[in-house]
Amino acid sequence: MCPMKRELSILIPVFNGVCTEMVAELGRQAEAIGNLSYEIIVADDGSTDAATVGANQALNQQSHCLYIKRGVNSGRAVIRNFLAQQAHYEWLLFLDCDMTIGRSNFLQTYLESAAEEVVYGGYSVGEGAADNLRFVYEKAAEPSHTAEERQKHPYRDFHTANFMIRRDLMLAHPFDERFRHYGYEDVLLGKQLHKHGISIAHIDNPVGFCSFEDNPHFVSKTEEGLRTLYEFRAELRGYNGLLTLVDGIHISLVRSAIRLWHRLLGPVERRLLCGSRPNLTVFKIYKLGYFLSLTKNKLQL
Repeated sequence: MCPMKRELSILIPVFNGVCTEMVAELGRQAEAIGNLSYEIIVADDGSTDAATVGANQALNQQSHCLYIKRGVNSGRAVIRNFLAQQAHYEWLLFLDCDMTIGRSNFLQTYLESAAEEVVYGGYSVGEGAADNLRFVYEKAAEPSHTAEERQKHPYRDFHTANFMIRRDLMLAHPFDERFRHYGYEDVLLGKQLHKHGISIAHIDNPVGFCSFEDNPHFVSKTEEGLRTLYEFRAELRGYNGLLTLVDGIHISLVRSAIRLWHRLLGPVERRLLCGSRPNLTVFKIYKLGYFLSLTKNKLQL
């Protein structure tokens, strides 16, 4: 009896990054799997760096691979919906371009999980420097990245960096394209999947997270994410720890005190975070103060 034919579209959004090594490894693994129909589609979301665009254009020479250059940056939600629409096969595997494939059975592990509706493989933190805030932050959070821990809150601990989903489900429940800036489009997708009774299976099949932006860029990205969180706070309530924390501060005087602290000491905290000795406690305080500084009403968000 012949084994059942399997189909997989590997989808990689890219912006000012080169993903040729990742694509080459995925191609090697796919070719080694018998009876697999596959494609690798890389969609460039309006990259401005000519060198990375030139490097990625070589992907069109690789078998089963298509590189699509889009002229305008449309955001993380739109580009992923676009990739889903371009795909031809039953299963979609979304990967972020700045991750690495560290396991030789990475694709096979996903294919063996295809009985599920949505599968999230997680990520592992690579080596980094002690003076890099992003590395220190990710390393401290690493114990919560295990499949066992993620499965405790399957919809809240869901991210776009490394997940597989049936194409029909993705098209029926696309990313919310109001999310034009950094952050939380994956959290809202997790909420929507929960709302419609679509299960998420968390497995141990991580990609490697080894590229850490410098401290000023990470702090700026964090601030952008907090502004996104504030904009969509009504939809994300119950699916984000910071929102839960802020909701628990019922005394207006306490909120006012935190805002005042941030107004007076926030610039100092930011300089520390952007410097060579970042501190996670300062980072948490800064995020809380920054978020509350966005709020207009003293009692309600």
